Amino acid sequence: MGCMQCQNQQYSNVDWSEYNGSGHRNHYSNLDLIHRENVEDLTLAWVYDGGGQDSLRHRSQIQCNPIIINGILYGMTADNQVFALRAGSGEELWKTEIEFEKIGNSRGLTMYGVYPEQRLFFGGGRYLYALNPQTGQLFDDFGKGGRIDLSEGIARPGSDNNVSMSTPATLYEDLLIVGCRLSESIHAMLGDVRAYDVWTGELKWTFETIPSPDQPGSETWAADNPREVAGGANCWMGSAIDRDLGIVYVPTGSAAYDFYGGNRAGDNLYANCLLALDARTGEKIWHYQLVRHDIWDRDPPAPPNLFTINYQGREYDVVSIVTKQGHVFVFDRRSGQPIFPIVDSSFVTEAMPGEYVSPRQPIPLLPEPFTRQSFDTADVNHFMTNRDSIIDIIMQSNTGSPYIPITEKRTIFFPGTDGGAQWGGAAVDEDGIMYVPAKEIPVYTSLVPKWSENEEVKDGAALYRLHCSACHGENMEGNHDGSYPSLQRLEEKLDKPSIRQILDQGKARMPAFSFLSGGEKDALVEFLHGNITQVEAVTETAAELPYQHTGYNRWYEDGFPISKPPWGSLTAIDINSGKRKWQVPLGTYPELMAGGLGETGTDNYGGPLVTQGNLVFIAASRDEKIRAFDKFTGEKLWEHDLPAAGYASPATYSVNGKQYVVIACGGGKLNTKSGGKYAAFTIPLQKNN
Repeated sequence: MGCMQCQNQQYSNVDWSEYNGSGHRNHYSNLDLIHRENVEDLTLAWVYDGGGQDSLRHRSQIQCNPIIINGILYGMTADNQVFALRAGSGEELWKTEIEFEKIGNSRGLTMYGVYPEQRLFFGGGRYLYALNPQTGQLFDDFGKGGRIDLSEGIARPGSDNNVSMSTPATLYEDLLIVGCRLSESIHAMLGDVRAYDVWTGELKWTFETIPSPDQPGSETWAADNPREVAGGANCWMGSAIDRDLGIVYVPTGSAAYDFYGGNRAGDNLYANCLLALDARTGEKIWHYQLVRHDIWDRDPPAPPNLFTINYQGREYDVVSIVTKQGHVFVFDRRSGQPIFPIVDSSFVTEAMPGEYVSPRQPIPLLPEPFTRQSFDTADVNHFMTNRDSIIDIIMQSNTGSPYIPITEKRTIFFPGTDGGAQWGGAAVDEDGIMYVPAKEIPVYTSLVPKWSENEEVKDGAALYRLHCSACHGENMEGNHDGSYPSLQRLEEKLDKPSIRQILDQGKARMPAFSFLSGGEKDALVEFLHGNITQVEAVTETAAELPYQHTGYNRWYEDGFPISKPPWGSLTAIDINSGKRKWQVPLGTYPELMAGGLGETGTDNYGGPLVTQGNLVFIAASRDEKIRAFDKFTGEKLWEHDLPAAGYASPATYSVNGKQYVVIACGGGKLNTKSGGKYAAFTIPLQKNN
């Protein structure tokens, strides 16, 4: 690895200056002070407690991938405050005390400029904020009082006010390119991609992801003006930037409503696309639609990766995107031409009345999938105590392949509705090898009719069934991983004014129910407190779709997924050939390990980190550990307990010749405890040789 003195001079201070390491979003660092031969000596260097976690109900999280610039680490607390630390010691320099109207998860920050002309940007609720990174104070000359309202310009008739910027903005010259997280209901706002001036907050350009009637792409919608009938198609997952080419690569989500699209017949451009836009003007250069008329919530879950491969003797600069279905799509960065063959495959089209189903979907032949692609009776876990009854249910369900339209029968998604790949995305090294974490847990749902539009009287129970049961369960039981909490005995936890405030303003991932009348909200509050109150008919927009889904139901029995392991995995794929190199389970259940079942993997959230030291670091699993794997073989070389699960992506950097790996330990998902800490690891300097 070279002499210690030379290494320390070369890597005296190496930054992690952008979300996922760089504008290419490859989670990659050329640091090699920590490597395969010494990683077993990696020890805890410091822990920073930013506070703000929900220690009572364990609902808070930290998904932040911090940035480290000139020896200063900038990150987000569990309650969305921004802080600055000395990256070598964890000593706090400052922390904001902003009063947010609504707290949401923020996955990182964007730094513009160099000292002393720097600005630090982040999302909080529906606002984009600009801070002075030396003091943590807002810049009053940005927008209005240091922030801009992201809801302006994307509201449509009847839309709710649920908008936030969970993934950091992408920087190009003096522009902040911004996507938003929106509601996934019929009331969602428009998902336009926008660019703002870094100094003033002035809007500079907009790309309409649901096109106006006179724009290309509008012909893929049956409506005269699709922007009036549908929302979503938003870039919630973040974009990547090639600053040399001046191209920003923007993935887009599905159009709302997620699981029934009778109001939006057609293939629905530019939803579920990878867009290549001129970063200076927002003009489209090329696009590729990954899913046509998505009624499965199969939007791309993570930012693209930009890297170079050698395929069949020719070098290509490529952009790739991983999917919830377990595929990798790879395109020439300039032209948008696929590098590997993509086949239009036929799937089932039988659906609910009024639905339009695209008869064919694009499936890449290479790279090889990183998850299994089907689930049937043969895939049921052998140690389920009620295996026979599970098999009976599966035989009466829609399953066996992707892209089966949801009907009144139980429809099984595999991988689940949130992956496959999830928002943590993939790491790619300089050799064109991709490292992607994934989950493989069956999820089921179905569609049920809403009440008739002609009914004149509604009660709180009916309002709950229409607007709340899809997330919180038919019996208010919540879901398995705790992402949608139980509302049973809610009167013991929240008083009526507190519930009404949440309905009015929203909280965390729950949108404000601005589409309900005051009387409807009152009736819903009474129902949640054990009372039934009748009200006038629901608002017109609530009855526009005839069906609602019955929830995101992860299929667990006896406390474990019903499918055969692995339930979580880490896979290495050589994108030069499209072939998988290795796959290992990611995460463990100690009780199953004790019973001799070995490493099964677990449900997971968060991304990997790959380094020139030939290591892949990742936390992500529900067992509250961080691990290092040999990038060539997948062998686990090191692991360490965390104060709470690390549902975030690690960062690495060096200060004064020492390399560190840092991870946010926020927990709060998958029924694990919430935390408020960041943990940094290093190796004593004398061992870096």
